[in-house]
Amino acid sequence: MIAPRARSALLRILGDRIRFDVPMSRLTSLRVGGPAAAVATPADRAELMALLQLCAGEQIEHLTLGAGFNTLALDSGFEGVVVQLNRFRRIEERPGGALRVEAGVSHSQVTRFCVQHGLAGLEFAAGIPGTVGGWLAMNAGIPDREMKDVVLELEVVSPTGRHTQRFPAAELHFDYRSLRGLARGSIIVSALLRVTPCESARVQAAVDRLLSRRASTQPLNVPSCGSVFKNPPGDFAGRLIEASGLKGHRVGGAQISPIHANFIANTGGATAADVLALIREAQSRVARSSGAHLHREVRIVGGAEE
Repeated sequence: MIAPRARSALLRILGDRIRFDVPMSRLTSLRVGGPAAAVATPADRAELMALLQLCAGEQIEHLTLGAGFNTLALDSGFEGVVVQLNRFRRIEERPGGALRVEAGVSHSQVTRFCVQHGLAGLEFAAGIPGTVGGWLAMNAGIPDREMKDVVLELEVVSPTGRHTQRFPAAELHFDYRSLRGLARGSIIVSALLRVTPCESARVQAAVDRLLSRRASTQPLNVPSCGSVFKNPPGDFAGRLIEASGLKGHRVGGAQISPIHANFIANTGGATAADVLALIREAQSRVARSSGAHLHREVRIVGGAEE
């Protein structure tokens, strides 16, 4: 819970850019989750830093959330402040083959910009849902290319909001579906990404191929959080789950997708508890059938796991 004094201070800093008691089901792509105590959409870096300073002073936990993919919000909700960078949506082409992209830029906005300006290098991310901030935090990508391959620099606000810092690629520690080394609670506000000039038609063709493949292999027409598990070395989580006999399996309103077994879909009325039950069943069944251990890609936010 956020104390009345802290609520008043949040209102002074953010005005109508702070909301209280917002269902996480409205903020996440899986459409499940209990209430967040507050949701903030700061207008700029100064306002973001003031918000983080207040949270640090009042000992209020904060969580950065983009489009809500790769996130399972628990039914118990989140007692802190959810920070959304919806107003951080600038893209600027820079000299030397680079784009400065703010964290709130959507995947479709990046794709359109690159096609319109004839810039290659980011096609691999076409159709990966979410925002640039989320892409960076989870090192999003496909088997042969990830965000780590195009990042030149990150601009990060410290957890306490006291300063910003630019980290060159050499100082970043990207791993499979993760970015390690930043202080817990740091917020990525922008990135410098490597691109190269290219004919717009060729960029569009590459984007179309990837979008077509995603449409034919992933359940894009139902709420999901994206891939649930990381692929084990030399194998695929979806193949292992399907081989265990769980493809299409349901718990409540949640279902292991009959299209791609590494996706869990909300078929209507699912709860986070339903989704967690499927996650645990998949891990258990795959361990018994193949000996492989599935590690979650999806992050779980909120109280204790249910």
